Amino acid sequence: MLREKLQAQMKEAMKSRDALRLSAIRMVISAVKNRDIELRRELNDAEITDTIVTLCKQRRESIRLFKEAGRQELVDKEEAELELMMSFLPQQLTREELEALVMKTITEVAAAGAKDMGKVMKALQPSVAGRADGKLVSEIVKEKLA
Repeated sequence: MLREKLQAQMKEAMKSRDALRLSAIRMVISAVKNRDIELRRELNDAEITDTIVTLCKQRRESIRLFKEAGRQELVDKEEAELELMMSFLPQQLTREELEALVMKTITEVAAAGAKDMGKVMKALQPSVAGRADGKLVSEIVKEKLA
């Protein structure tokens, strides 16, 4: 279970005195616990994965903003945290795998053009959740429907 993996990684980071890893893992565990409290139950692995995906999106946005502000030390820290958080997600799909999946889905739902993007995204979502960045999926779907 993902929750136990997070706890084990946190203990390992404490023992090795890896402050960055420990900080990032604690952030993930904290977000998961907050979501537990919000929903008044323990999250399952899929919901924990969704929470980690959300944290990754936040890191990407922070990286973009810090780059614009010229704060390289903060960019480096955020990138390290992002990389660590990504290690808790399922294996990410390559662009080629994603394109093949998009084409297969377009065929399955008989999408004709850009107006069917919502239909394609809805059908595609379960198979890419946590395995690909939503923005990239959206770009590829747009590209293929054009």
